[in-house]
Amino acid sequence: MTGWFRSPDQCGPEPSVITQLMMNIPHHWMFHGQAQEDRGGGGACIPGFQVKNYQLDYSGAFRKDRALAQLAFDDCAGNEDVAFLVSHADFAVDENLRLVVRQDVPYGGPVTMAVHAAGSRADDVATVEVKGRPPLFTPTQDVLRPPQVPGSRAKRSLLVPPMMVTENQRGPFPRVIGRVSAPGPVWGLGPKGSGLVCGPQGPILGPQGLWPPGSGLGPPGCGLGVMSLEQQGKQTFHLTGPGADQDPQGLFSIAAETGVVSVSRSLDREASDSYQLEVSTSDLGGARVEGPAVLLVTVIDQNDNRPIFSDRRYSGEVLEGSPTGTTVMTMTAHDADDPLTDNAALRYSIARQSPDKPSANMFYIDPERGDIVTVISPSLLDRETLPTTTYQLEIVAKDLAGSEVGLTGTATATITITDHNDHAPEFTHPLFEAQLEEGSVGVVVNLTVDDRDDPATGGWRAVYSIVSGDPRQSFSISTNPDNNEGMLAVVKPLDYEASAFHSLLVWVQNEEPLQGGGPSGSSSTATVQVALLDVNEGPRFSPDPLMVSRMEDLPVGSLVASLTATDPDLLQRQSIRYAVLRDPAGWLAVHPVRGTVNTTRALDRESPHVRNNQYTAVFIATDNGSPPATGTGSLVVHLGDVNDQAPSVFPATVRVCEAAREVGLVEGRDRDLDPNAGPFRIELGAAAGLQDTWEVSRVNATHSQILMLQPLKSANYRVPLLITDSGDPPLSSSTELRVQVCVCRKSRMICSSASSLRARLLLLAAATLLSWTGL
Repeated sequence: MTGWFRSPDQCGPEPSVITQLMMNIPHHWMFHGQAQEDRGGGGACIPGFQVKNYQLDYSGAFRKDRALAQLAFDDCAGNEDVAFLVSHADFAVDENLRLVVRQDVPYGGPVTMAVHAAGSRADDVATVEVKGRPPLFTPTQDVLRPPQVPGSRAKRSLLVPPMMVTENQRGPFPRVIGRVSAPGPVWGLGPKGSGLVCGPQGPILGPQGLWPPGSGLGPPGCGLGVMSLEQQGKQTFHLTGPGADQDPQGLFSIAAETGVVSVSRSLDREASDSYQLEVSTSDLGGARVEGPAVLLVTVIDQNDNRPIFSDRRYSGEVLEGSPTGTTVMTMTAHDADDPLTDNAALRYSIARQSPDKPSANMFYIDPERGDIVTVISPSLLDRETLPTTTYQLEIVAKDLAGSEVGLTGTATATITITDHNDHAPEFTHPLFEAQLEEGSVGVVVNLTVDDRDDPATGGWRAVYSIVSGDPRQSFSISTNPDNNEGMLAVVKPLDYEASAFHSLLVWVQNEEPLQGGGPSGSSSTATVQVALLDVNEGPRFSPDPLMVSRMEDLPVGSLVASLTATDPDLLQRQSIRYAVLRDPAGWLAVHPVRGTVNTTRALDRESPHVRNNQYTAVFIATDNGSPPATGTGSLVVHLGDVNDQAPSVFPATVRVCEAAREVGLVEGRDRDLDPNAGPFRIELGAAAGLQDTWEVSRVNATHSQILMLQPLKSANYRVPLLITDSGDPPLSSSTELRVQVCVCRKSRMICSSASSLRARLLLLAAATLLSWTGL
């Protein structure tokens, strides 16, 4: 049954008529709705909403507690345990099954909402559409159209109201969801003063109520509404678009003759929350008459999706001692239902805390935001006194704004109580003792501490330092990263004879500062006493190394140096014996008792064992202790030079072209040092006739130029030379300079083989002798 309800504050007929209309028109006439079909005859009760769709007109502000509509619901058992939920937060259903306004709202229509009724015997959904202010009750002359001029055609247009379908409906299908029509039956008023309200077939309401009761027919006075062609069976309706003839095909259909729209199967709002179709009509010949007009089908949400957390487990941390109300973490769930309805309005709660000590309510979760905050006091949130450092919370998210019938989803939140440095380290003993042999190095004692903070943090890791008792920095202390112990070590050998006992004051603190101040008092310091054990120490040379200077021509058996080694064991009387440990050239010997060092061979500054004019030998001293101990010392002899090395000429061979005069430069070299080396004097040897062919010209203190006085044929020649150094006395040496005279052509030099060198020299000598004989 189709009808409209109009609010009394709208303009229209007299208030008495409107009031009587509201009082006498049944609910299924006041609202445009779809009632339960097939009631089975005989009045059999079908649980659920007796009217599925409600449409009413209302404008202006919604006032609190104002009743908008009477809902028709029956679970066939008295409706005792039925709960009603409205998808719009500003409306509710009261105990009299009236749709009422929960709070003042400064607007009026249009509003569409769903009413969900849930009980042990019925679970159903109805839709309510609050429209604006349509001119339902207008003067008769405005509703009735003037007669048509013969032969003219009336202007037509499709009336396509938006339709709504609740998702997840149960069959049978198809189910009617609405009707498309052209202008047809209308509501209006009878002639002025008649007191009649007219329906599609005539007056339905007179001064005394219905006329006649239950009929809708009455005496003359009401005009008939204008009937469109589709009511005369001369039009065919067509439905197109996604959901009709496009994918997903077949969801909706329209009765070709009546324009009744039906849904063919259950819909899922999460797959599509609306469908936009097009309706048109055609005549019997297939030509389009009206349309296309848009038909919007809205899928009304049902609470068919549980809240879902993106992860099953979440982790968070909170620092011990944090103030009450500290945010630990935020839990967020998602609901696929309509976010504009309570179906997706989530509320969070903590279902269980494990363990539940020291309080079962250590944490609180904001029902709407999902923020988990601390409730326990800071003094009780102490990591060192809590039964555990990890707490498990079972978090529940419930839709329908937390209603008892809401769907739920769960997740686990793991909260770890993290540590800060609120406990100073304390030595386990005020005094630590250690013994070691003098002269040894390494760790001598491990210092242990207690710290109740988290071993994985800098509030537990210890840092040690030596406060006093170590003026020579002979000790060091470091932290063992595995057990936090302080490892006290000797880094410089200790001498029993110097001090047989050492007392150290050691201090410990954490890497991180202690909350409220640093460590102080005896709880953070300890004394370490180290006792030395006397051992037989080896003799010590003094000085080491012993430096002396001697000339390299020192006679064999001469005294080079006297070694001195002493025994550091002052409390023991021990003798010392000396021996040579390393003498690379074998030049030295040492007296075993006196320690005097003498030469056994001649010293040579030019020896390969001498580096930078210094010769080094190593000696060993051994005491007669038990067991014997040894010590080593070095003797470094700086050797003075004497002129004991004859000079030489470099190079030994030169090449020159036949026509050349300058043969080349020669250099004088000497292994001795100045003044036993240069300047050098280089001159021709004593062989006869050399001056006629060769000449030596001095260039500087070390170099001379060899000149060829006459052209020579290509051959190999030997030129005798004499070189003398500047020592006192000077040393000389005779040598031969090999000269290769070559044929030079452009960039090539063609030289005789070396095998002909001596023969060429002999021929040259013979020619010279013959020339002398002729003279």
